[in-house]
Amino acid sequence: MPSRRTFLATGLAASAGATAWANMSSSWGARFMRERFAEIGKSVPTAPHVPDPSAWADNAITLAWLGHATVLVNFYGLRILTDPTFFNRIGVDAWVGTIGPLRLVQCALPPEAVPDIDLLLVSHAHFDHLDTPSLAAVPGTPAVVMARGTSDLLPDRATASVAELGWNETVHVRTPRGDAHVHGLEVRHWGARVRRDTWRGYTGFVVEREGRRLLIGGDTADTPLFRDHRRHGPFEAAVMPIGAYDPWISNHCTPEQAVSMADAAGARLFVPIHHQSFRLSREPVREPIERAEAMLAKEQGRLALRDLGQTIVLAS
Repeated sequence: MPSRRTFLATGLAASAGATAWANMSSSWGARFMRERFAEIGKSVPTAPHVPDPSAWADNAITLAWLGHATVLVNFYGLRILTDPTFFNRIGVDAWVGTIGPLRLVQCALPPEAVPDIDLLLVSHAHFDHLDTPSLAAVPGTPAVVMARGTSDLLPDRATASVAELGWNETVHVRTPRGDAHVHGLEVRHWGARVRRDTWRGYTGFVVEREGRRLLIGGDTADTPLFRDHRRHGPFEAAVMPIGAYDPWISNHCTPEQAVSMADAAGARLFVPIHHQSFRLSREPVREPIERAEAMLAKEQGRLALRDLGQTIVLAS
């Protein structure tokens, strides 16, 4: 039987080996551990702008970027929220809290400052888009529209309805504040939450109400599909991801590609999301928005917003 000394020596050697692996390995797991340790003790600054949804008119389309892929919209009185991530971490919801990346900037509104939501959109199952603590905290009793094969991940909460939407499918949503049509758009991405559940879907959305339409790109790499999506327009704006392309270019578009896809769809305004909120890739934090600004420098007013918490009236 091994002696206590042998047991301790073996344990110390294993611990030293694990520490060396975490410090030196280039594997995803080791990099994940290094990043989490580096975040210990860090504070998260507040967003540069704080929206005031209570001041928004119900006879306009008003939009605020709350951070990452979370967008709050008042669409002629209908309150819409996309892919909510309210809290300071995203990732696995463990009993000790959420294990995952720390925010670079706080969400522009905490859930208690968000109005009751009528329509909740969830584009796919990745942890930075389908965040279960945030979904549980969304105010109100919303109608929920999710990508195909993801509704089993919705936390137990009050909802008016839950619908899964595949590409080229449309659902008519009825709410006490009015109705909307939501159409699923094919994009270029992937939907598995834990790598093995590859059957899960992913989608973009067209939201239509009172003859006006918004295009919400979800997550996508560069694709010619947006030329075909033009037939669902015209769009007041395209809400498009512009970050996490280095090294994930096969799943996330560059800012230039995002603008080109919005152009192909015929969107009037460009709303950039999926940047400045979490460090999910290698490009510098400000690079995506700076490249988007350069791409749209000659189109005065087309870049709808630049910083977290900013609000824009898209139509009245």
